[in-house]
Amino acid sequence: MTKSVFLLLAAALLWTSAPRNRQNPVGIHISAADILATIENAPEGRVSDQQIRHIDAGGHNVGVGLVQRPPTTALGAIQHHNQTEVYYVVSGRGTMVTGGELTNARALDPDGGTVRRLTGPSSVGGIEGGVSREIGPGDMVIVPANSPHGFSEITETITYIVVRVDPEQLVELK
Repeated sequence: MTKSVFLLLAAALLWTSAPRNRQNPVGIHISAADILATIENAPEGRVSDQQIRHIDAGGHNVGVGLVQRPPTTALGAIQHHNQTEVYYVVSGRGTMVTGGELTNARALDPDGGTVRRLTGPSSVGGIEGGVSREIGPGDMVIVPANSPHGFSEITETITYIVVRVDPEQLVELK
């Protein structure tokens, strides 16, 4: 990973304040070694979404994870009802679609691990309309809560860091 990635991560993630001590907030550090180890340990050839840290950031939770997706053209969409996500692409390429309408929506199991530990209440389905854009290394995408999003194509395995903002603190802390 380049030096600029680490500077970006430092600015966006490393100084997220914890609410336990408002007089003297404590920063949360996610080392380059933690990020690289998560990338190296991600299973190959299948979708992998792993939480690295998830903290109470003072009235909202913030999670930092790593997602890896293999090449494909058969993908659906997801819509998180309460969480905003920020993606930073580390490697790979794909065409991402954001916005539009979620079609044939079905809610994810509220007691399932994805909802409880990653995304909070969410629905999956297809996506109609929206904005398509090719994304690759160094790109960032901000996906507001309630915005359908997914990939229409992944041309080479894409790995991205995801920051999840959980304003209602619905996801379990790790």
